[in-house]
Amino acid sequence: MIYKCRYCFLMLLVGSILMVSCSEDKKPVTTAVVPVKPVVMAPFRFHKLIEVSPGEDYDVLSWGRGSTKTGAFEILHSDSSAAKFTTTTGDLDGDIVDAYNSDMDLDGNPEILIRAKGKDTINYTNIYAFEFNNSGAHKLDFPKLTRSQRAGYRGDDNFYIKDGKLIREFPIYDGNTKAAKATGAKRQFEYGLRNNEFTIKQLSKDSTDVKTVQKEQAKVSTSGNKETTSKKSKKHKEETHKKKRRRHRSND
Repeated sequence: MIYKCRYCFLMLLVGSILMVSCSEDKKPVTTAVVPVKPVVMAPFRFHKLIEVSPGEDYDVLSWGRGSTKTGAFEILHSDSSAAKFTTTTGDLDGDIVDAYNSDMDLDGNPEILIRAKGKDTINYTNIYAFEFNNSGAHKLDFPKLTRSQRAGYRGDDNFYIKDGKLIREFPIYDGNTKAAKATGAKRQFEYGLRNNEFTIKQLSKDSTDVKTVQKEQAKVSTSGNKETTSKKSKKHKEETHKKKRRRHRSND
């Protein structure tokens, strides 16, 4: 009886050790935590925090009730090191798509650029630009495209910052009406800043005149047609020659 009790005790002890070792071998299950994007509460529609330097932040916001086509924007500048806080506001046409920070003239004063997208007959873009220094915010007038620069323009711009400059590109169409078709080419510009005025330089190799693109396409189309016509003409000659040979044999 004592032997059986000892045997049972031994079995329980071994079982306990095995259970502990198994539990130690199991690794804790980890679940990936997906960050939740902060919700912008009404009447605000857009918010982006731009950190220019430690202690110097710019909160870009837009707001408005009722209409989604118009509204207002504000730039909240927080300079915590100098305990200085300023607000810059303005009317807004369209919805803010993004906001950028740059120093295009390399004077140490940041420029905040707000990009808003609107729509009438095309998807157009508005840029609201400000340069900030110790005396406050200075509005910068963003230049409109000239007649030659906007030839074949139907909107759908893409903007981004590259090497401290603002880059703009858009697809070129064979006209400016709704019936216009994309040519497959893109026009690209680089915006800089000098004496608080924007400079613009075309980077793309395509001509600012859409007719050049059309001529190139016409050449390709014409050469293709000529090749097809040449093949048809050669085939026709071969068939005519075969018919003549058949007639000659039948006469013999």
